[in-house]
Amino acid sequence: MIQHEVRTHKSAEDFPIEEHLAYKIAKVAADPVEVPEDTREMIINRIIDNASVAVASYNRRPVAVAREMAKAHPANNKGALVFGEDGTYSAEWVAFANGTAVRELDYHDTFLAAEYSHPGDNIPPMIAVAQHKGLDGKTLIRGIATGYEVQVNLVKGISLHEFKIDHVAHLGPSVAAGLGTMLGLDVDTIYQAVGQALHTTTATRQSRKGLISSWKASAPAFAGKMAIEAVDRAMRGEGAPAPIWEGEDGVIAWMLHSPERTYTVPLPADGEEKRAILETYTKEHSAEYQAQAPIDLARRMKQTIADAGKTTADIESIVLHTSHHTHYVIGTGANDPQKMDPKASRETLDHSIMYMFAVALEDGAWHHVDSYAPERANRPETVELWHKISTVEDPKWTRRYHSTDPDEKAFGARAVITFKDGSVIEDEMAVADAHPLGARPFARENYIAKFRTLAEGIVDTQEQERFLAAVQDLENLTDLTELNIRVNDATRAAAPEIPGGIF
Repeated sequence: MIQHEVRTHKSAEDFPIEEHLAYKIAKVAADPVEVPEDTREMIINRIIDNASVAVASYNRRPVAVAREMAKAHPANNKGALVFGEDGTYSAEWVAFANGTAVRELDYHDTFLAAEYSHPGDNIPPMIAVAQHKGLDGKTLIRGIATGYEVQVNLVKGISLHEFKIDHVAHLGPSVAAGLGTMLGLDVDTIYQAVGQALHTTTATRQSRKGLISSWKASAPAFAGKMAIEAVDRAMRGEGAPAPIWEGEDGVIAWMLHSPERTYTVPLPADGEEKRAILETYTKEHSAEYQAQAPIDLARRMKQTIADAGKTTADIESIVLHTSHHTHYVIGTGANDPQKMDPKASRETLDHSIMYMFAVALEDGAWHHVDSYAPERANRPETVELWHKISTVEDPKWTRRYHSTDPDEKAFGARAVITFKDGSVIEDEMAVADAHPLGARPFARENYIAKFRTLAEGIVDTQEQERFLAAVQDLENLTDLTELNIRVNDATRAAAPEIPGGIF
């Protein structure tokens, strides 16, 4: 890996295009290096993972809205497939619909470093364009490998949330780069597409603050759509604001720290394999990633409490000692009263570690639908327990969160439960059970099991098996429409009615 220093340059400075971060990313995208086998296999896992959560969210309203918007844009030539449906539609709108379906339940893969990300968001726009262009599975694999590589390394090098910029500002460029790889574009074209994609996908983090709306699911899908349009314009000869990151009025100078900040972004050298996807991890539970280990910890502590002859009704308080991010984004450090409100939206509850720890501690389990049901959130004893939970930042967990050593990097917490009689139970968990270093790391069989569980009753068994056979032979697949899954008629009939819009 090459560590690239990235800083603001005045317009009068001699700053050749080859030194621009967007150009360096474009060179990575245009590199013809082969994709290694373990990267290929993990890409297949993540396509299965995305399909799992997309079918499970089929009848959720934001997904139905995005689907109807896509279906209002028929393709003028080959087109792409909306997840769960028949018929082909315009690729950029299909990317928006399918990206929303993948993101809606907060249930697919993650990578956390200086910034946050869900790099599986790269997959829907790439499949949509690959279907539209009639590409094969091997070509799709190359594009996805680049998308992950670029997004993961931007996440390592540049913090966005520190300045209240949403993490999808790293996704637009990564999708554009991945599409450049997939379409075999030259460095100069990819450079312009990356710049346009960043310029059009930079927004504030208000989408993840306070009462969180359905835009949380749509934001990465919109970034994918914008990236497709950016690539299309660049292919037709249109340019981008430049240098997009380093310009005197660019992203670093005015949207991030200041012209004085220098960032370091790692990128592969020429000929270096793209392996960043192997550093990412998926979710066993439908919740913000920092909640994965605490949910598993709560499930374990339920038994500890029972062994001590106590119940949750005996609890006086629970304090979760955790990282800066967990405390300030999904903990009490956020100062969001909505995170303690039983009438809050599902999008808000899956960003409330207090709520999730309470439910997991009571139930000893977690379910992507039942654990968020309004009747579950409004259960009086749950509300009482929930309001006894607080978080504090612990430097140990913040340091581990930002560690570059994969054996030390962790997103966990230490729970201190104090009972009304003054006794205390403590336990901690560094990584979730499903994490590569966890008690039960996810392997191919776990991805398949997750898919079958979430597809049950939504996708007929024969269709499930057809999809699993196709995706596991992705490198030899020539018809990428086989990656689409058709939901059963009963599921389609149960879809919510969506009022008409402009289209």
